[in-house]
Amino acid sequence: MIEFIENSSILIVNDIETTINELIPKYPLHSTRIIKNEEKEEFQIAQATQAIKEAYIASIEKKYIFLCGTTFRKEAQNSLLKILEEPPRNVVFIIITNSKTSLLPTIYSRLPYKYLKKSLIKQESTLNLNKLDLKDIYNFLKENQKISKQEAKDIVESILLKVNNQKIKLSQKELEFFSKSIKLLELNSRPINVLTTLLLFLANQKNKN
Repeated sequence: MIEFIENSSILIVNDIETTINELIPKYPLHSTRIIKNEEKEEFQIAQATQAIKEAYIASIEKKYIFLCGTTFRKEAQNSLLKILEEPPRNVVFIIITNSKTSLLPTIYSRLPYKYLKKSLIKQESTLNLNKLDLKDIYNFLKENQKISKQEAKDIVESILLKVNNQKIKLSQKELEFFSKSIKLLELNSRPINVLTTLLLFLANQKNKN
C-alpha cells in the first residue's frame, strides 16, 4: 500500500499505471494533474511544457502534478530543472518512473526519492527452446505484440532463466545476444522487434547445431 505523498518526490516503482491507480484516489480530484505521454512510454518535451504551464496556473490550494514515464527525454528533464528546484507556491511535483537510471543526476539530486519496487519472482518461459520453430515464434509474438518495454525485459530474462534451468549450453555470442536485447530495450527499441530478433537468432543457432 502506497501512502499519500505530501511533498515533491520521485517514486521508483514496478508498474507506473498500477501506482497511479493506487495513489490518485488519495488526492483531491480538482487539484491533481497526471501528465504522461499517451502514445509512448517516454516523457518528452511536450509533456514537460505541459507540466510547466500547469504549475504556473495559480491555485490557493496545493496542486499535485504527477510526471509519469518509463523513460524521460533528456531535453524534457533539462527544461524541468528550474521549476523543480523552485516550484511555484502550493505546487507539488511527483515523478513516477521504473528506474533511477531513467533520470539525470541533476533531476535526481533535487528531489527526495522513495524506492517502492518490489522483488518479482521471475518465471521461466513457456517456449520450448530445444524445439523452437517459426510457428512457435509467430504464435508467441502474436500473443505479445503490445507489451511494454518492462514486460519485454521480463520475457528476455525468463527465456534466459529457462536456458539455465534446462542446462542448455550457449556460446558466448549467444549469451551476449541476451545482453544486447536488454540494452536495446533500455534504448527504447520497439519491444516486439527486439523479441523477434532474439527468438529468430536462437532458432537459427539451434538449426546450426
